[in-house]
Amino acid sequence: MKHKIIIYQVFTRLFGNKTFECKKNGTLAENGCGKMSFFDDSTLRRIKKLGATHIWYTGVIRHASKTDYSSCGIPNQHPAVVKGNAGSPYAIADYYDVDPDLAEDVSKRMEEFEVLVERTHKMGLKVIIDFVPNHVARQYKSVAKPKGIKDLGETDDTGMGFSPSNNFYYCVGVPFEPYFDLAAGVGYPYTEFPAKATGNDHFDNRPGTTDWYETVKLNYGVDYCDAGGRSYHFDPVPDTWNKMYDILRFWAGKGVDGFRCDMAEMVPTEFWKWAISRIKGLHKGIIFIGEVYNPSLYRSFVSCGFDYLYDKVGMYDCLCGIMRGTCPASAITWQWQSVDDIKGHMLYFLENHDEVRIASDFLAGEGKRGVPALIVSALMGENPFMLYAGQEFGERGMDEEGFSGRDGRTTIFDYWTVQTLFHGYVNRRKMSTEERMLESQYARILNIAKSEKAVSDGLFFDLMYANGNPGGAFDPQKQYVFLRKYEDEALLVAVNFSDKAVECDVCLPRHAFEYMGLPEKTVTAVDLLSDDSAIEMPLKADGTVKFGIGAYGGRVYKFKL
Repeated sequence: MKHKIIIYQVFTRLFGNKTFECKKNGTLAENGCGKMSFFDDSTLRRIKKLGATHIWYTGVIRHASKTDYSSCGIPNQHPAVVKGNAGSPYAIADYYDVDPDLAEDVSKRMEEFEVLVERTHKMGLKVIIDFVPNHVARQYKSVAKPKGIKDLGETDDTGMGFSPSNNFYYCVGVPFEPYFDLAAGVGYPYTEFPAKATGNDHFDNRPGTTDWYETVKLNYGVDYCDAGGRSYHFDPVPDTWNKMYDILRFWAGKGVDGFRCDMAEMVPTEFWKWAISRIKGLHKGIIFIGEVYNPSLYRSFVSCGFDYLYDKVGMYDCLCGIMRGTCPASAITWQWQSVDDIKGHMLYFLENHDEVRIASDFLAGEGKRGVPALIVSALMGENPFMLYAGQEFGERGMDEEGFSGRDGRTTIFDYWTVQTLFHGYVNRRKMSTEERMLESQYARILNIAKSEKAVSDGLFFDLMYANGNPGGAFDPQKQYVFLRKYEDEALLVAVNFSDKAVECDVCLPRHAFEYMGLPEKTVTAVDLLSDDSAIEMPLKADGTVKFGIGAYGGRVYKFKL
């Protein structure tokens, strides 16, 4: 049976951390760290019960950190080029290694990851990890690469700013001189000569504090500083292509079921087409998810092999605008229509490690206000939905962890404990009534998405064009409504983004009956989101159906035809 993909993103370092009281800017010894071992059968079963089909273990590959693991043969990183004590999971220090913070026994960290993959699979869940192709940590050095693999930059000609044979871009003849203190309070400066280009396409030797200064840009054969403008050198295949393909093949060989590809649009599509086709030829069913923010590029990335792309600039921004009250609910229609030809490839989400939490002061202020957006995101299409661990409890992201300030996001740079996750997975007796209620709503909605054939395989019909009278019995500023149908089962889904309960009068246009093959008859409808008794619903072309929706609520009426 086909299932809708529902991805549960966990920031592995934070998930399962049992240090209840954390210190701002705390070290690993002070604040602790979640481990791969925390994902035991009980924890995985709870994640699966929520409705997940995949777990994205974020931050598994070893990245730059200020924690000293030199006794384990892991090179130290200079503090000046590490953000936070724990470091960014997107400043990769060794593509072939596992983050030692996550292991019970650092010397067996790869074995622990392999066991985690096996355990996750036994629970009936699939595994996604990050692939970070655009940039690496400034002091990248692999100590875990397989025999016969040359390290990134090992054979580079550092006297050339650009060469298709180089893995990095160089600022020839000048040292790395950023606009911050290279001694970083440790008394000895970080040195780099010649300077390498910075990960966010900063091609001189002087990045600022707002740049991705802790990273260096990888060279895929694109000369960004060619005198005549950008030029491309893909024949013969650049050395970086082969090295990155080997990395993908390595992790796919560990049983990984998919890759979330960081900043995919900063890497040429020619590489993706070349690499993805080869990996999929070796590993049937493996998926690639691209972090692409430019809608004008969506179709080119789909055509080169990506299964799914972030729908951030479109649906995510729209739903956030509705929650903030700056955008009408009817705008959802335009968003799905703008990518209708590739709608099955769009990954919907309401939170991830980069974005503010729904319940933060920077978005909605409380988790329950995101429920209508969740219903829309999870049920309106066959495409995947992703949630970020803690979202289902209303995590607010309002801690001031250290390198990360109080910005409504959960830190990716610091050692920390996320209190709602601590309550939800370590000590459920501490959960508040609101946390329990929200978790229950999430589980109900996501399991509808996973189990109902009308959602995973059915037709979709947007009813908004027939329900567009602001101030009437259905307000398109605050409510959104659509139909789903598979064979003889149908769902009428309506949501209310308002803080007040409403009585809706929804028109069912004749076109919906013709497109979906609906009969004109009275049906018995059951709301899958509540324990309300069944209602008799008249289906009549250009007729109306009436029902109430609670504040920040929704209805998912299921009926047989």
